[in-house]
Order: sequence, then structure tokens, then C-alpha cells
Amino acid sequence: MKPSHWQHLHCHCLKSSQETISHYFETENALSITWQDAGNTPILEPLPGETPFWDKLVITALFNSDADLSDVLATLEKNRSQWRIQNIQTERLEDKVWERAWMEDFHPMQFGENLWIYPSSYELPDDDSTKIRLDPGLAFGTGTHPTTALCLEWLDAHPPHGLSVIDYGCGSGLLAIAAVKLGAQQVLATDIDEQALISTQDNRHKNKLSEESITTYFPDQLPKKPVDLLIANILSGPLVELSTTFSQLIKAGGSLILSGIIEQQTDTIIAAYQTHFEDISIAKKEDWIRITARRKT
Repeated sequence: MKPSHWQHLHCHCLKSSQETISHYFETENALSITWQDAGNTPILEPLPGETPFWDKLVITALFNSDADLSDVLATLEKNRSQWRIQNIQTERLEDKVWERAWMEDFHPMQFGENLWIYPSSYELPDDDSTKIRLDPGLAFGTGTHPTTALCLEWLDAHPPHGLSVIDYGCGSGLLAIAAVKLGAQQVLATDIDEQALISTQDNRHKNKLSEESITTYFPDQLPKKPVDLLIANILSGPLVELSTTFSQLIKAGGSLILSGIIEQQTDTIIAAYQTHFEDISIAKKEDWIRITARRKT
């Protein structure tokens, strides 16, 4: 029988004791163990195969509703000093339909003057705005992050009427769908993650767009014919590495939109692109940067 609730046990610790505490929770039959940042220290662009941790963490262990946590709590208290533990807390976690609970926090969002994203649970208004149906899923890109918002705002202000477009690092396909909804003739969507390609096609279908409007590819399968506009909302490391590739994928005079860049990385990105691109401009939202440029003729 499925339990009506579970138990959460939280504690703050340092990175140096994360492995010890996590292993202890495993020996006590924790159903899951999660780690969160206890401060405000984002981890960006880890090296391949690397699993970085924050200096200060919150570890949360999930236990069955009938688990007796008295011994666990006693052990944590006993090792509080050695394991550098603070703020030990337990809480009851009621069971619910978690997919629906997530959706309750996802509301319509506006980007620019006329572009909106609506979750499937909302009835679309009868007006002249451009509307996209999108629910949270496995692939990145629902519009909630500043990097995605910066791209959507640019598309709203510069509708790609009749243009060919590449959405490089398509994630959920949101930017590809927005481009088509705003008049793009065709979008080539590419990502290294197969789930992103699946999600892009699924969201294309939900938005009642034709199969020809958005085609999906792994990067090494992407057609080499240059396009009018390339949008890349990915990390700065790949953006630097792909500068020459992007210059070959964009027509002379075509537009480039780069996002996924923190402010400190701006000069590095510009230096990588100024050989083949001109009219470079910068927009900022919170600590994130969007760079736009035009392919030199």
C-alpha cells in the first residue's frame, strides 16, 4: 500500500562532510538523498565527469512514514561537531500528485510586448497575442530563466518573418516554436541530448505546428546550408568553441543571438566572435547577458 506521507530530515553541513553524512543516511535506508546550496553560490560549467558541490550544503534524506528516526537524530547530534552539522530538522511530507503540484506553480508568462507562454492547464485568451503551449518537462527551457527570457524578448521585438533559423541547443524547443509562431519559414533545432530532440518534437505537436516547420538533428547531422538567424542559449565554453562553426552556419549579413552567458564571460565571448561578426550589442537581465551580432559580409 502506498504511504500517505513520508518523512524529510534536513541538516546543514560543509562540503568536507557531505560524503560521510550521505553514506550514513544510505545505511539507515533513506529512500533518497538530495543536496542543495545552503548559500548563494551558483556552480556553472563543471568539467566533464565532474560532480561539484557547494562549500555549504543542505542535505535532505527521505524516509518512509513509519521509519523511527530517533536513532538517526541521536547519531547526528553525537557527531554534530565532527561532521560540522547545523540546523537538524524533520518534517512530514504529505503525498500528492506531484506532477499537478508542479504545474500549480507554473503560470502564464509574458515576454516583450506580445509573446506569451501558457501551461496546458490554462484556457487561451481570445486576443491577438502570440501564444505558446508549454509545460515543465525533462528538457531545459520553459522561459523561467533569464537566459531564455532574453532570447524570447529579442524574438518578440524582431519577428523572424520568412527567415530560416537554427535553434542551437534547443532543449524543450521553446525558442524554435517561438520563432515559427513569429513567422520563421523553417527552424532547424539541434541538441546533443536525445531527450531534448524528443521534447522539441512533442512540444511542436502540442502547438499544432507542421512537421516541416521544425526539424530536429544532433549537431553532427545538422545541414550545412547557412541560415538567416542562429540562436544559441548554451554555456559560454561551448559558445567560444563553436564561434567558427556558427560563422559558417549563418549567411552573410545574417543575425546571431547568444545567451547563457554570465556577465564576467562577456569579453571572452566577444573576443571569440568579433573576427566574423560585427554590430555586436549586449543586453542584460539580472546577472545574465545576451549578445547579438551580424555576420560580416
